[in-house]
Amino acid sequence: MKLAGMASNRGRNLLNVHDLAPGGAELAVVLTNSEDAPVVEAATERDIPTETVVRGENESRREHEARVVEALSGYDVDLVCLDGYMRVLSDTFLDPMPTTLNVHPSLLPAFPGTDAWGDALEYGVDVVGCTVHAVTNAVAEDGSLIEAEVDGGPVVTQEPIPVYEGDDVETLKERVLYQGEMKAYPRAVKWFAEDRVDVDWDANRVSVADDDGGQFPARRLTSEDRHADLRYGENPHQDAALYADRTCEEASVVGADQLNEGAKGMSYNNYNDTDAALNLVKEFDEPASAVIKHTNPAGCATADSLAEAYADALSTDAKSAFGGIVALNRECDEATATQIVDSFKEVVVAPGYTDDALETLFEKENLRVLDVADSYDVSEPVTEKDLVGGTLVQERDTQAPEREDLEVVTDREPTDEQIESMLFAWRTIKHVKSNAILFADGTETVGVGAGQVSRVDAVEIAKMKAERDADGKSADGAVMASDAFFPFPDGIEAAAEAGIEAVIQPGGSVNDDDVIAAADEHDMAMVFTGSRAFRHD
Repeated sequence: MKLAGMASNRGRNLLNVHDLAPGGAELAVVLTNSEDAPVVEAATERDIPTETVVRGENESRREHEARVVEALSGYDVDLVCLDGYMRVLSDTFLDPMPTTLNVHPSLLPAFPGTDAWGDALEYGVDVVGCTVHAVTNAVAEDGSLIEAEVDGGPVVTQEPIPVYEGDDVETLKERVLYQGEMKAYPRAVKWFAEDRVDVDWDANRVSVADDDGGQFPARRLTSEDRHADLRYGENPHQDAALYADRTCEEASVVGADQLNEGAKGMSYNNYNDTDAALNLVKEFDEPASAVIKHTNPAGCATADSLAEAYADALSTDAKSAFGGIVALNRECDEATATQIVDSFKEVVVAPGYTDDALETLFEKENLRVLDVADSYDVSEPVTEKDLVGGTLVQERDTQAPEREDLEVVTDREPTDEQIESMLFAWRTIKHVKSNAILFADGTETVGVGAGQVSRVDAVEIAKMKAERDADGKSADGAVMASDAFFPFPDGIEAAAEAGIEAVIQPGGSVNDDDVIAAADEHDMAMVFTGSRAFRHD
């Protein structure tokens, strides 16, 4: 798509659109009505043709616009974009030209006119923004302005921008430009370039194909409040803060109350690790406990009681659990609390505590004790990760296969006990950083191999942790979970050496037949889930 840009000054929005080329759109010409407009030099540097059409002293509005149309007639353009073009346009220009867009520095219809920033500050609003709209005629037959039609025309898109205490016209103007207009204008141009826009001039309405909300909307607007200033980020040289989504109904570490107010506050890493721990124990209906280090489980278990679950989780790797995060999915009782304080932990999070449990936990001066709502059902459908220049958004991994979902692919059938252990291991391995391998016996972890670049190395680490660090546990007779398929039989060979007797994995490798043959050779049972469980964050 070819654009005609029109500006009276610097034309920063026009140049930004040209540089971004949204939808392949680019400026074919830049026209100004001012001989001194800086946009001319900037356009020339980009090899964009320019035209200057200054209104004569005795020239009428319509006569000037006719000369503008003539100046643009030699260019093949599909869309006209105004950017600080300080002339209200009439049908003399608009009728012969393609659709004309303008960007205005307010959320129209609020604060039309030339001093939208000052008007917003004077009115005392806490949100302003910008509006990209299609331009309609605002000039009467006699050449006078129709005030009600100035900055009118159907809205294509808007972008809200906050107003902060201490803002003046200049700071607000710059924020609206760089955080609002430079997002909204390229977005609107892209939609036109992709032929996704329908302008209903009679109804004064614009509709955009696929801009219909849903889980992954075409436009994503978020607003969160600063909840806490953190001492620092992942490292002491990094500043950090925590922002809260007040609409979240699910148990969340962000909304958790810290019951021992005298203890030091939560750090960036504490929040990150505690979130990982809390999400893991949400997987289970039975009493469950998880101990997390650096967002990976050092151990996880379910049992008939919370104290048993914690003991089983801790004994997977008590050495690594030192300085870790404890998450529980039941009210913490004194028996569990007594075990927790037996070694150094950073945080414990649970949906409530008995008085005796709190008395025991408070003995540890800097153990952060967090109380979350008893709302462990998933209500937040997506997760997100900020990137430099954008955000990844995906559905939560809520897969929880049942017995009937598993495909037995080996000669040996798994026992009922092995099936139960496999399903536990699968729910747990979703929370282990990939490449991930997990050994389990019953409903407790035995060894965890996390975050390796080689799957067989993850097996070797899980085997080593089970043999060296697990207390009273063994991989002999245990099951193994793998978050993705085995590309080669070497992972099965290594597991067999550890004594693994059953495997749960997604399947789908081109070498599945070889992997299955290796399992058969070692008299292992193996099931496929048909879906993988990567966790890369």
